[in-house]
Amino acid sequence: MHATEKILAAHAGRASVATGEIVNCTVDVAGINDLYLQTVRSFFEIGGVAVHSPQNVVMFLDHYAPASSIQQADNQKQFRGFCEAQRIANLMDVNEGVCHQICVDKGFSRPGCLMVITDSHTTTHGALGAFGTGVGATDMAAILISGQLWFRVPEVVKIVLDGAPRQGVFAKDAILHVIGALGADYGVYKVIEFCGEAVRRMPLCERLTLCNMTTEIGAKTAWIQPDEVTFAHMRRLGIDDYTVYDTDPDYRYAAVHRFNVGALEPQIAEPDSVDNVHPVSHCAGVKIQQAFLGTCTGGRFEDLEIAARVVKGRKVPRGTRFVVVPASRKVLLEAVRSGVMETLVEAGATFVTPGCAACLGTHEGMLAGGENCISSSSRNFPGRMGSAEARIYLGSPAAVAAAAVAGEIVDPAEFL
Repeated sequence: MHATEKILAAHAGRASVATGEIVNCTVDVAGINDLYLQTVRSFFEIGGVAVHSPQNVVMFLDHYAPASSIQQADNQKQFRGFCEAQRIANLMDVNEGVCHQICVDKGFSRPGCLMVITDSHTTTHGALGAFGTGVGATDMAAILISGQLWFRVPEVVKIVLDGAPRQGVFAKDAILHVIGALGADYGVYKVIEFCGEAVRRMPLCERLTLCNMTTEIGAKTAWIQPDEVTFAHMRRLGIDDYTVYDTDPDYRYAAVHRFNVGALEPQIAEPDSVDNVHPVSHCAGVKIQQAFLGTCTGGRFEDLEIAARVVKGRKVPRGTRFVVVPASRKVLLEAVRSGVMETLVEAGATFVTPGCAACLGTHEGMLAGGENCISSSSRNFPGRMGSAEARIYLGSPAAVAAAAVAGEIVDPAEFL
């Protein structure tokens, strides 16, 4: 069996499972964000009285942090009331940040864990050897009532990333290249496993980005086999209560794809699709009105640190906005204490509350019609960050920062 199959088998109380089987699994972490008040409504509509395992439930107020409308404020009030009534201690309020980064920071995400969150980018947690996947409100309500959810065991595709990246190339470039090569619908309901020399070299922050964006090819979950990078992170958190699952040597993958990361130049996903990927030279010189650095894809401390290296001693020009969104309160504190925040602000960046911010097009950095934005986020669909007449380019945090001080899309290697 594959390691992810062993996780499902263990959580279903089974000795083994096979691709295509339907299994009922006990969920270790059930996460709900503030887009999904319908989860609470559905809980009561389908007969819920008391949450099955409140200690396993985490509530995240991250997409509207802080609330930017009366409706959002009322929704969050109802979430807080539900947590109080159901004795859910893990309420992550508007000061904490994006759900996925919180799970990494606080150790909810760990090897062998089965995580289900009302957010499609829960694939992120495959970087820690967890089975992480997103669901809608009704499925989550069922988890709150029963502590379990059904799964169809997915097939597994292996992606081997060879080589050492050149200056200015990061995990975001690698995953954009993969998405561009395979297409936005390639991974529907599949496990996408990453391995190879380039992955072994990657720190955890980069691995999180790889796994996060498998959502953009439809993956059910992502996977990187836990290794010393994983174990070092768990030691830093003081956590040793986890299980590492290994893939059997004779396991047969549904497909194997190899990519040479060493041959890549920085990649950009051009409007209006995540798989419309080209080398940065293809769109170099495109004027931008906003550079957006943040989200669960590109808002970790290391991302902000790279951006600070790029902008140090430079200024954001008139006519360009540089919006920075730390992925969590922990990231924000690291940026403050290290001087990274000072460097970015001195260059002309605007910091906003840790959270999702303009990534979902509701507040804190929305775009007007006719504007161009380069973003470290995961999606560039029309209307994603505001006006449907705006154009969104996706790149690495280095590419975002370089464009912010250049006022146009450029090769970030020239600024590092």
